[in-house]
Amino acid sequence: VSGQFLQVRKGKSDGVWSQPLAGKTALVTGAARGIGEATARRLAAEGAKVLVLDLPHDEEDIKNLAHELKGVPVALDITAADAADQIIEAAGGSLDIVVHNAGITRDKTLAKMAEGLWDLTLSVNLGSVLSVTEALVDKGAIPKGGRVVLVSSIAGIAGNVGQTNYAASKAGVVGLTRSFGASLAKKGICVNAVAPGFIETRLTKAIPFGIREVGRRLSNLNQGGLPVDIAEAITFLSSPGAGGLQGNVLRVCGGNLLGA
Repeated sequence: VSGQFLQVRKGKSDGVWSQPLAGKTALVTGAARGIGEATARRLAAEGAKVLVLDLPHDEEDIKNLAHELKGVPVALDITAADAADQIIEAAGGSLDIVVHNAGITRDKTLAKMAEGLWDLTLSVNLGSVLSVTEALVDKGAIPKGGRVVLVSSIAGIAGNVGQTNYAASKAGVVGLTRSFGASLAKKGICVNAVAPGFIETRLTKAIPFGIREVGRRLSNLNQGGLPVDIAEAITFLSSPGAGGLQGNVLRVCGGNLLGA
């Protein structure tokens, strides 16, 4: 995929800036490592105060990262019923940027997949995105001009063998991006998503060697991407310069053949 269409609407530019996110508060879920950590670092570099959210068993990691970035650690299961309330309290009431990066894989072919693996993957990767975003909007925690960035996957666009649950959840994120993009535009909130290709993270290291090598070589670059590649795209979609983008799913995949 060497060219993509992004729908651009009338937006607003705030002129020249050196730290466009200065004074903004951002939430990054799944921020202890990988894409989430890289995104937290990029948003902080652009001036944002970052809420570093991940599971309680990663509390030491998120505390260390939050301390380094002068942000706020949030040790929380994003699927918890009161997740939105805890996030709002940690943010001090308002979030200018919400990045839904938290996600898991529980890979099995559909015939071998236990019901619990399906439910867990859909709950974390899709259900939490829907419930937390709706709650934050309903409680007025995302102001006009806010940005919501979801993390899908090329697996959600094209599917992937042995990842039926993961692909279904990420396809749901694509649909959610379209839906939220239309409905939240009325509130002045921009919603977009990125769809990473093969990225070198802890999750991809767990893939068997042969499959991992094929994944790397399916792109035009014949290599995997890095978390910072996704973080840069997320940071752009979180910036004032992306005010004209709404409901888009941006592939960051190095021209991966899946879903081309």
